[in-house]
Amino acid sequence: MNFLKSIFNSILLAGIIILVIGFYYMIIKAGIPYQDPTPELQLQYSIDMGIGDVLTTVGLCTTMAGAVCRMIISFLSRKKKAEK
Repeated sequence: MNFLKSIFNSILLAGIIILVIGFYYMIIKAGIPYQDPTPELQLQYSIDMGIGDVLTTVGLCTTMAGAVCRMIISFLSRKKKAEK
């Protein structure tokens, strides 16, 4: 059980890190769009915003999966201790 807990904690931590990187891309790299951008700036903004969107989605899904699995393992270990 401890091995599974550490794996799911690692997945949870990885999800949080990916989520933070996604927010970085969306807020810092892409930022507020220019008022009258050139096609190159518009393309760069779209690329950075797309990367941020994908990373945020993956990070959120990974974080949620890690949290749910961690709660299930916690619940099962409590149930196992109660039976003893």
